[in-house]
Amino acid sequence: MSETEVTTAPRPLLLADGAPAAEAWSLDPALRHLNHGSFGAVPLVAQERQNRLRAEMERSPVVWFPALPQRLAATRVELAAFLRAAPEDLALVPNASAGASAVYAALTPRHGGEIVVTDHGYGAVTMGAERLARRWGGRVHTARVPLDADEEQAYEAVVAELGEATDLVVLDHITSATARRMPVERIGAEARRRGIPLLVDGAHAPGLIAAPLAGVTCDFWVGNLHKWGCAPRGTAALVARGPLREQLYPLIDSWGAADPYPDRFDQQGTVDATAYLAAPTALDFIESTWGWETARRYMDDLAGYAEQIVGAAFAELTGVGGTVDVGMPVPGMRLVRLPEGLAASRVEADALRDRAAQELGVETAFTSFGGTGYLRLSAHVYNTAADYEYFAETCVPVLGEWAREAATQGNPRNPTKPTKSTKPTKRSAR
Repeated sequence: MSETEVTTAPRPLLLADGAPAAEAWSLDPALRHLNHGSFGAVPLVAQERQNRLRAEMERSPVVWFPALPQRLAATRVELAAFLRAAPEDLALVPNASAGASAVYAALTPRHGGEIVVTDHGYGAVTMGAERLARRWGGRVHTARVPLDADEEQAYEAVVAELGEATDLVVLDHITSATARRMPVERIGAEARRRGIPLLVDGAHAPGLIAAPLAGVTCDFWVGNLHKWGCAPRGTAALVARGPLREQLYPLIDSWGAADPYPDRFDQQGTVDATAYLAAPTALDFIESTWGWETARRYMDDLAGYAEQIVGAAFAELTGVGGTVDVGMPVPGMRLVRLPEGLAASRVEADALRDRAAQELGVETAFTSFGGTGYLRLSAHVYNTAADYEYFAETCVPVLGEWAREAATQGNPRNPTKPTKSTKPTKRSAR
């Protein structure tokens, strides 16, 4: 399909009473929320459930905390069913990066051991791998995977970096900056054949993929439930299989340290674990209101529509095609190329994100890969075609102006050289 041939907009999802889906969330109606993929969005029913749990905790903390491990164990069973994983394989962690950190802390050091990552990896997880390699006295090998690489090309690029000294492979299930899959199934099988542990960063997978662990051979897998699953933030799963999982411990030592995996993760001092306990409410809300299959189909159809109209708007503005071939696309997310001069680095992308929120009233994800800036589109059930039509009609022309400003030397409003009003934060979300 060419960028001038736009697909039909999917009909908005509604609540049981006919109200727009967005009314089930507390999102600010003054903003267009076009970036579910970074921090998620928690439906009101799950917020209310968490608030009730917090009230219960505060009414009787001495009763609450001794009983908490048993409640968390029951919750793990529910979350494992959603992921179609075995409950005995699943531990609860605050986020995918925390799960990766637990893995890094657990692995037995081998002097000179090497770690293989890709150039699509999430920055915080890659930095953790680099710290681990330094502790080992080894180094990190980065597999360069072209953005448009198909399954075979991506597989070959990663496997080419494996060697006798490789002690760990860290691979994204769905990449953050580039919104594409990696062939975790094939690479996992090859890593297992060579006896190399594999950590799969599946931060975006829960909810976006019906059975994210199906066919995946790996020692460790981490995924956020507070993204597409809409659980309260700070809810993620660490799935570990095989003998190495017995080396896994939570990052906080507590009285459960002597318990087997995953039970030892259910007791970590006086942390507020209400996000975990409220997570099934969010998952059940999507299922009971629309069904996850319907929700996923809608999100993908809407993301595809958004890609076409926003890509066409940028193409008309710049004369260069906006849509992007990512080789192994994923449902619910798309990449659109930005005009030259915008978001050429992560810092510049974050500055552009902040400026767009402040001046255009849109929450978006701008990313950078290989020195090129992209708009990462993501959609959830509360989004509608009108959200992306607004962006194409109203925001794309302004971004074109900003790109021209960026080309002007010393322009104080250059979004790639943020002023105080557009200074990027240090927080860079997936």
